[in-house]
Amino acid sequence: MQIITTTQALAAFCEKAKAQPYVTIDTEFLRERTYWAKLCLIQAALPGAEGEAVLIDPIEGPEMSLEPFYDLLRHKETVKVFHAARQDLEIFFTEGKVFPDPLFDTQVAAMVCGFGEQAGYETLVKKICKADLDKTSRFTDWSRRPLTRAQQDYALADVTHLRFIYEYLAAQLVKTNRMAWVQEELSILTDPATYTVTPEDAWMRVKTRTSSGRFLAVVKELARFREAYAQSRNIPRSRIYKDDALLELASTRPTTLEDLNKARLLLREGRKGEIADGILAAVKAGLEMKPEDMPKPDSAREQQQVNPALADLLRVLLKAKSEETGVAPKLIASAADLDALAAGDRDVEALKGWRGEVFGQDAQRLCRGEIALSAIGQTVKVIRL
Repeated sequence: MQIITTTQALAAFCEKAKAQPYVTIDTEFLRERTYWAKLCLIQAALPGAEGEAVLIDPIEGPEMSLEPFYDLLRHKETVKVFHAARQDLEIFFTEGKVFPDPLFDTQVAAMVCGFGEQAGYETLVKKICKADLDKTSRFTDWSRRPLTRAQQDYALADVTHLRFIYEYLAAQLVKTNRMAWVQEELSILTDPATYTVTPEDAWMRVKTRTSSGRFLAVVKELARFREAYAQSRNIPRSRIYKDDALLELASTRPTTLEDLNKARLLLREGRKGEIADGILAAVKAGLEMKPEDMPKPDSAREQQQVNPALADLLRVLLKAKSEETGVAPKLIASAADLDALAAGDRDVEALKGWRGEVFGQDAQRLCRGEIALSAIGQTVKVIRL
């Protein structure tokens, strides 16, 4: 087992990887105490049962530049294979402004290949590799050194089994002519907008049932302050105040420290100093916001007249298409997609790309009354009228 802690050793490994058709990659990180994830370890393995597998340790090698690794991510002749890549990609985009190209995510591929919704790595190892994972190091603090041999073995297992999983899934996708489906899904993972949260737009992540413009204006200002403060201090937004406290503040709208201290859900740190000042300023800004500048709720969604019987039929059709293709229902269409279709909306993801071929075209025919559904034993059949 090689543990890489120098730029020279990292560059040598990455040059070897560039000569290979693919490399499997995983990361270990911490983000419980920070806003931005702290990269603690990178695991990588080259093809073959005996292919070289390494641990890249930026903590033991604080002077090591990760640029050779980022250059490998950019290398178009080598596929970069991950499982559930979103958090890994967020780290590489945040720290190196780079995305793996080309990218393959075995979790997405598994959903297309009939392994259900969001198949875990452990499940794929068991079903495809016929092996078991030792998960005793699952809750390791990956920022602490030295790593034990058990921790090193645990980390490497996340990329060594991944080689066989990738080869198996890739062969299945080629056989079924579905590789383009997976690539279509992965385009979302390599979109910078997926990982960019601007303080101005942070309010959109706060779930509220209230459509009052003034209430949403205060929510927007409180969310903007929290996001900007969390980013500038590199602390989790929940350490400042959680969503339930934010909504309470938007309802009570405190204007003084005395008002602020009456909040039931606000943490102690939020009742004094910079955070308290920021809350009061945010509430004031929300209350003074001009009506034309207030956030607008998604009124189109609220005004949808969903045909419940049609929505139920669409769910039956989705289940039939999922069983027919072996693709997880959640990947084909969401519950929101089905309700939108049943309300007459045709600008939904379930009608686009490969989803349109698998489900969307028949979904529209069902909405127009051009097909019917019939149960034959355990199978649902589509019948043209």
